[in-house]
Amino acid sequence: MSAPALHPSIVALVSLAANIASNHPKQGLCQIDRLRGYGVSQAHIDAVVEIARHIRDEAGEKLDFSFDQAMSGAAIPAAAAEGEACCTSTASGQSCC
Repeated sequence: MSAPALHPSIVALVSLAANIASNHPKQGLCQIDRLRGYGVSQAHIDAVVEIARHIRDEAGEKLDFSFDQAMSGAAIPAAAAEGEACCTSTASGQSCC
C-alpha cells in the first residue's frame, strides 16, 4: 500500500527549504510563485526560508569547527557530541526540529 500523495504546497515548501539549505544554485526561487499560487501565506514562506537558512548556516559552522579541530590535532570529545541538541532555534525563535 502506497502512502497518499503529498499536497503540492507541501512538496513546494520542502523543495524550497532543501534548495536553500543545500546552497542549490537555483535557490528554490521557482517555488515562490508556486507557493503563492497555492495560497501559502508570505509568513509561512518566510518561516521556511528562515529555518532553511538557519540549518544551512548551522551545518557550515559545525563543518568549520570540525575542520578547525582536525587541523589543530584536537579531538572532539564524544560526550560533547552526544550531548548536543539535534538543532537550535532560529534567531526569531522558529524551531527547526
